Amino acid sequence: MTKHKAVEGKTNKLLWGKTAIVTGASSGIGRATAFKLAQAGAAVVLHARRKDRLTKVAEDIQSQGGKAYAVGGDASLLSDLDILLERTLSWKESGGKYDIVVVNAGRGLAGSTLASDDKQWQELYQLNVIGAAHLMRHTAQYMVTKKSGDIVVIGSVVGRNISPFSAFYGSSKFAISAIAEGLRQEVCAHGVRVSLVMPGIVISEFQKVAGYTEDFGKGIAYMGKLLEPQVIADGICWLLSQPPHVNVSEIMIRPTGQNIP
Repeated sequence: MTKHKAVEGKTNKLLWGKTAIVTGASSGIGRATAFKLAQAGAAVVLHARRKDRLTKVAEDIQSQGGKAYAVGGDASLLSDLDILLERTLSWKESGGKYDIVVVNAGRGLAGSTLASDDKQWQELYQLNVIGAAHLMRHTAQYMVTKKSGDIVVIGSVVGRNISPFSAFYGSSKFAISAIAEGLRQEVCAHGVRVSLVMPGIVISEFQKVAGYTEDFGKGIAYMGKLLEPQVIADGICWLLSQPPHVNVSEIMIRPTGQNIP
């Protein structure tokens, strides 16, 4: 498990006074991002299905001097996302607001369009696209009234450069990337920033849940050292730390040795 520096360490409090929501925060990129934003001074609301693991993440952040609140729920269920926003606004440490939303919850699916399990297609789109878009819509509506805020959407390199080996999953990331850009154009005049982060291959639980086998690992071994979730979290914190008039609308972060996709 990745170790995180103490929240009250030497990290510059770039996000002090802000409240951040992170979905899919029980592991991987979401967990690393929650720690990073807390280190930067944000009060962090964590959301994921695995409440026990989510609670442990919140406790670990709190033990290091950070502010964290665990809200269990399924990011594919629109009602659960609505509850997340309601509880965030009622959490004392949030100040009755939220300033940052990291739309991270999602899942992969191994196999090409011909070979992937089509019984999982609807479930994949419900989480990666419908749930994500619902959260983006409702948080953007709120931020427009505030005339400020950041929505960070986690896409994928295969949402820009399709791979035949994960084409259906890639199509869901193509979709959410398009929705993110459309939203950015719609809300930018109101002082709201929308950023799309497209990770390359990140080593986490993602591969196991998606159904990738040992052959996948062997097939990418030539790429050398792959990314850890902390690298993506660092990139997210960097783009959030830019002055309000600067919107880093897209970043793609790959391992140096990853040639495709």
